[in-house]
Amino acid sequence: MIQPDPPLGKDDASGVKLSSRKDQHLDVVLAGQAGPTVTTGLEAVLFEHVALPEVSWHHIDLSTDFLGHRISAPVMIGSMTGGPSRAGAINRALAQVCQKLRLPLAVGSQRVMIEGGGAAGLDRTLRQLAPDIPILANFGAAQLNRGFGRDQALRAIESIGASALILHLNPLQEAVQPEGDRDWRGLAARIGDLARDLPVPVVVKEVGAGLSASVVARLSAEGVTIFDVAGAGGTDWARVEAARAPDRAAAQVAACFAGWGIPTAQAIRGARQAAPQATIIGSGGIVTGLDAARAIRLGADLVSLAGAVLAAALDGPEALERQLDVVLQQLRTACFCTGSADLAALRRAAVISRAPATSATTHHPDG
Repeated sequence: MIQPDPPLGKDDASGVKLSSRKDQHLDVVLAGQAGPTVTTGLEAVLFEHVALPEVSWHHIDLSTDFLGHRISAPVMIGSMTGGPSRAGAINRALAQVCQKLRLPLAVGSQRVMIEGGGAAGLDRTLRQLAPDIPILANFGAAQLNRGFGRDQALRAIESIGASALILHLNPLQEAVQPEGDRDWRGLAARIGDLARDLPVPVVVKEVGAGLSASVVARLSAEGVTIFDVAGAGGTDWARVEAARAPDRAAAQVAACFAGWGIPTAQAIRGARQAAPQATIIGSGGIVTGLDAARAIRLGADLVSLAGAVLAAALDGPEALERQLDVVLQQLRTACFCTGSADLAALRRAAVISRAPATSATTHHPDG
């Protein structure tokens, strides 16, 4: 029998409150203890430079459609979280900037709110701050084995006026976390049931170890149409859990898996091949607009940034807007220097291969 999680105000089995755990995660990331030990693979995508682009930098069209909205660029602010003391300020800054720049916003896990531990800025105020952009609700898919279902999903969606619901997959993190949820039996069917039953689309995302082509194909057959690959090369949650482990043994178990996962570039390729008609979000180590351009060239419809903009989000709306403006200028310049007047052209931009190929795992971006 599945046992419900303890109420938020009480300690879980490890003695750690959920809200405290979220603050610990934030502290570890901000301290630089969770950086990648592997690359995303995006650096292998080399655009052929076009010395005569025949387009105007100022008139390049970066806009695209996503969840019924026309957004200004294929760049989403991905899920960030923290304890209630900081999450509210982060969420307000994100909403204000995303509305101004017309970019989508994915919120961090709403489990705290759903279990009655406070909204942490995840209420209708968010939609009031950002009335014209896609907002994505979010909680862990593992909670579907802990009593969550349609009612909790609707609460997450309705509380912020969300355009979609993210169900995040984080088996590695749960496995190396003393308080983690480790019973994942039957989740694919439960995800499919929810995807077919909700009034908004379900997005399935990893948190940093990548979605494989086989998982994408399986969930596509269950009716999921949007995937966020969240590949290896960005925030490393094994390192996060190693840094906050309660004892040396737990730290050793977690640290062993630093670098585990499918690099972002490979995950994007695989997802696109497994679900040609799906919407693919490229994330995991996306830092610059050039990263974004490479991900789009590989098959992503848009990209998501989270860890790369966390510090700026904590500094406030102005700092976050400045950083995102740099990213968008970088993406525009990548389009300009490949002669791409819009995103459709960028997806066809010429690429060159590194030569010679040094291993069987080196792929041409078209392959």
